[in-house]
Amino acid sequence: MKIFDASGVVLGRLASNVAKAILNNEDVIVVNAEEAIITGNKKNILEKYMHRINRRSLVNPARHGPFFPKRPDRIIKRTVRGMVPYKQERGRKAYKRLKVYVGIPEEYSDTAKIVLEGSTYKKLSVPKYIKLGELSKLLGARF
Repeated sequence: MKIFDASGVVLGRLASNVAKAILNNEDVIVVNAEEAIITGNKKNILEKYMHRINRRSLVNPARHGPFFPKRPDRIIKRTVRGMVPYKQERGRKAYKRLKVYVGIPEEYSDTAKIVLEGSTYKKLSVPKYIKLGELSKLLGARF
C-alpha cells in the first residue's frame, strides 16, 4: 500500500504517479487533497472549472450531465480517472484501489508517506498557482 501526501504537489504530476501505481495492482491512498496545487493564473483556472461545472445548464437546462466535482478529494479522483482506462475492466479494478482523503485520517497519521519532491510548487519558475482547497471553496464546495 502506498500513501501519497499531496501537500504542495502539482495535481497533474501527482495524478500520473498515482495512476501508474494503481495500474500496477497497488492500493493507493492520497491524503491532504486540499493542499494539492494547480499551476497557472488563478482567474483562468477558476473560469475553466466554472465552465466545467455549469456546462449542463448553458447547453440545455434539461440535460443531466456531464457532472464535474467541486470537492478537492473528488477532483483528484476525477483527474486520476482521466489517466486510467476506466471504461475497461482493468481500469475499473484499478480505479477501485484508489482512496483520497481531505486531511489525514487517524489510522494513517503515523505511517510514512510518499512526498514527490520533484513535483512541488517550489520548482516552479513563476510561482503562479492555486491550492485545490481554495479552488473548491470558490466553486462552492463544503468540506
